[in-house]
Amino acid sequence: MLGLREEFETPGGTVRWDRLGRGSPVVLLHGTPFSSRVWHDVAVALSARHEVYLWDMLGYGESDQRAGQDVSLRAQAEVFAALLRHWGLDEPAVVAHDFGGAVSLRAHLLHGARYGRLALVDVVALAPWGSPFFRLVREHADVFERLPPALHGALVREYVAGAVHRPVPGAVLDHLVTPWSGEHGQPAFYRQIAQADQRDTDEIEPLLATIDIPVLVCWGQDDTWVPAEHGERLAALIPGARLERIAGAGHLVQQDAPAVLAATLRDFVG
Repeated sequence: MLGLREEFETPGGTVRWDRLGRGSPVVLLHGTPFSSRVWHDVAVALSARHEVYLWDMLGYGESDQRAGQDVSLRAQAEVFAALLRHWGLDEPAVVAHDFGGAVSLRAHLLHGARYGRLALVDVVALAPWGSPFFRLVREHADVFERLPPALHGALVREYVAGAVHRPVPGAVLDHLVTPWSGEHGQPAFYRQIAQADQRDTDEIEPLLATIDIPVLVCWGQDDTWVPAEHGERLAALIPGARLERIAGAGHLVQQDAPAVLAATLRDFVG
C-alpha cells in the first residue's frame, strides 16, 4: 500500500483512509505517535480473507494537520463513529492499538458504534498512562514546539524507536517519523500529546463491564510503554475477554512480531 486513496471530510479536517481485500470487514485503528502504516503487514495478511479498512486519525499520518485542531481522544472517537456510518459497515470486527483502543472503546460505549468483535492490542485504556517523557512534553508542549527541526527530528526518532523490542530498520523508522516533520508535522506531534487527557479513559473504565461482544486483549510481553499488567487488568474488567501474550514483542507488536500478531488476529476474526 502506497498511501491512503480515499477522503472523509470532518469539521476538524480531512481524514484519509483506504481498504483492501474482500470478505467480512475488519477495521484497524492505530495509536500515537503512529499512523495506519504500522498495520501494513498485518493488513495484507488479513486481506486474504477480509475487506480491511485503515484510516489515519486527524492530525496523524496523511490526514489533515492544522493549528488549533482538536485531536483529543474524545474528538477521534466521534470521528471514528461517523466514519463507520460513512462506510455503512454492519458490526465489523475492530482491531485497535495504543490510543486506538481508547478511541474504539469510546465510540462503542458512548457513541453507539456497533462491532461484531473487538481486539485490543497494547492499548491505552486504563489509568495511569503516559511515560515520564510523554508527561513532560504534555506539560511543556509550547516549548517543545519551538525546538530546532534537527533536534526535534532526533527526539521523535529516538522516542518512536523505544516502542519496539527489536532493532528497527532505518527505512521503517523513516516511514514512522516522517509525518511529524516539517512546518505542519512538528507542531502536530506536540499538539496530540498536549491534548491527551486521562479523563477520556477514566470516563469509560466503569463501562467496560457492560461490553457484551467477543473481546481479545493482545499484549507484547516486553512492552515498556504500557506494561503487560495493564493487559491483564483490562481482560479482567471485560466479561469473557481472552488475553494473549506475545513473547519477544514490545509496544509496537506490529513491528516486532507481525506474523504472530496476524495469525492471532486471523484466528480471532475468523
